[in-house]
Amino acid sequence: MTAVLQNYTLVSAVGCGRRTHSEALQAGRSGLRRNDFPGCTLDTWIGRVPELDHYALGDDHVQWQSRNNALAALTLEQDGLRESVQQAADMLGADRIGVVLGTSTSSIGETEEAYQHLQDEQMPADHRRREIHHLHSTTDFVAHWLDISGPTMTISTACSSSAKVFATADRWLESGLVDAVLVGGVDTLCLTVLYGFNSLELVSDDLCRPFDQRRKGINIGEAGGFALLRREGSGLARLLGYGESSDAYHMSHPHPEGRGARQCMSQALKRASLNARDIDYINLHGTASKANDAIEAAALGTLFSESTAASSTKGWTGHTLGAAGIVEALLALEALRGGFVPGTLNLEQPDELAFAIARETRPKELAYVMTNSFGFGGNNASLVFGKCS
Repeated sequence: MTAVLQNYTLVSAVGCGRRTHSEALQAGRSGLRRNDFPGCTLDTWIGRVPELDHYALGDDHVQWQSRNNALAALTLEQDGLRESVQQAADMLGADRIGVVLGTSTSSIGETEEAYQHLQDEQMPADHRRREIHHLHSTTDFVAHWLDISGPTMTISTACSSSAKVFATADRWLESGLVDAVLVGGVDTLCLTVLYGFNSLELVSDDLCRPFDQRRKGINIGEAGGFALLRREGSGLARLLGYGESSDAYHMSHPHPEGRGARQCMSQALKRASLNARDIDYINLHGTASKANDAIEAAALGTLFSESTAASSTKGWTGHTLGAAGIVEALLALEALRGGFVPGTLNLEQPDELAFAIARETRPKELAYVMTNSFGFGGNNASLVFGKCS
């Protein structure tokens, strides 16, 4: 079975909706900016969504208010996605639609603020919101916001979180558990994330340069992405295959030989009944950290050749953490549908690579695309998509 993506949308520092992102990819317009996140003094670049600074969910949903939930709501309003879900609920029943969402932080920004206002080691009453202070908060909110009553699940496997949602959705559809699945990924900026990654010496004071010999580390961004999957029918694209692996080599460092990365790419190709040479474009994990880029490049070199175009799009959005998987999958779908290969922003002195990395966006007819998402602890995921016939 191949799941159909009936509709999808995304929001990032680049802007809101599919068209904005497609135009930015083709124009080389990045969403990164010098760090101006309130309360953070790190010398770095970030991908911030300014619309969130004053986005309110309304008096009827005040208990759900958080930066993460606001981004989920803002994203769902783009490209008619909310209407697509409502139409599916009317046709199938609200209890036959599942929600699978990936996130790293959920609404932890609100928990940070609550701790800043402790009174006698207790949270003030207006911060004691049970809807907010847990990892499942945004998934619960999305189901509530859309009035969906089917099964819900939150996946938190670092950078691969919202790539793995596609695999879970496909299994749910194949088993008959539900008739449609809303998959998503949402992560927002907060001090825990910014200073946490800085403590790991992964944050760059320069613009991120994936696969560049002078790369210094990552730029962190925030983003949201959603897609509605069905077993059959017309749509914008098809999920042809997925691969998942967990090499568990190290808490934060990938396996030095890229064993898990190669394994999940091979699984995705096998499920899609494709060979490596059939893939026209790969959206790389490409974080711009020294180790991750080198190991991903080595793993790809064992499967792909210069006939396969590849690039990293993190120069547009930053590394959006738990949202990176779905955001980069949807950017790859925009390339698939628009007939172009996105470039790799800020790439000037490429590493020696066995595959053809695109430095600038160029037109190319695409039939099959792959995306890679490799997270902490060796939690890896690869996805293969194709056009709807």
